[in-house]
Amino acid sequence: MRLQGQTAIVTGGGRDIGAACAIKLAAEGANVVINYHASAEGAEKVVAQIKGAGGNAVAVQGDLTDPAQVDKLVQTAVDTFGGLHVLVNNSGGLVARNSLREMDMTHWNKVMELNLTSVFLMTKAAVAQMDKGAIVNIASQAARDGGGAGSAAYAASKGAVMTLTRSLAKELGPDIRVNGLCPGMVDTDFHNIFTPDQARRGFEAAAPVKRQGVPDDIANAVAFLASDDSAFMTGVNIDINGGMLFS
Repeated sequence: MRLQGQTAIVTGGGRDIGAACAIKLAAEGANVVINYHASAEGAEKVVAQIKGAGGNAVAVQGDLTDPAQVDKLVQTAVDTFGGLHVLVNNSGGLVARNSLREMDMTHWNKVMELNLTSVFLMTKAAVAQMDKGAIVNIASQAARDGGGAGSAAYAASKGAVMTLTRSLAKELGPDIRVNGLCPGMVDTDFHNIFTPDQARRGFEAAAPVKRQGVPDDIANAVAFLASDDSAFMTGVNIDINGGMLFS
């Protein structure tokens, strides 16, 4: 119960990594506010699971590229649970695979807003309500290696999240720690949609751990970074990819 009595917001918490993070933080004692955009059914299922295990959670819909909706989300967390201590910036996505020659400004701007602007807006709003605590940003292995074919915008946006993590760690310390995670191949809808099965099987064969990651692998690391177990860590971006990339 490392987060007993604390309140956490998990963005994109209706499915996959976000859902696993919400469930894990609740199991550690946190009151959890689960943001979702379109995954209403998934978010409510996560809330029900947390409450069924004796925890506290609410689901709040919101477009995190809209400052007004971001402010509403953060204020809901404070009004419902009396404060804010942990922010997990998980929401984001690839949108589509487009080469440089195919890409237009609409695609570029959408990816940047989804993955980078949302983190900026959420962090700015959350910090205004946090006396001390922890922020965990979900970047990507693509931020390290440039990603797969057609993911330049996504990789660039996640690389910016890594750099923002370092900058904010300097600015917000010592009271608020800011760290990031760079997941590799994790068995989620992201890869179900965008990564061919053959590539995933190849990953399993090549990875030192001989498997894909699962959302709980990421959630366990998020809980560590959100808790005082990582009290001497800030500004780091941790690779969590089964040994496929060493940094």
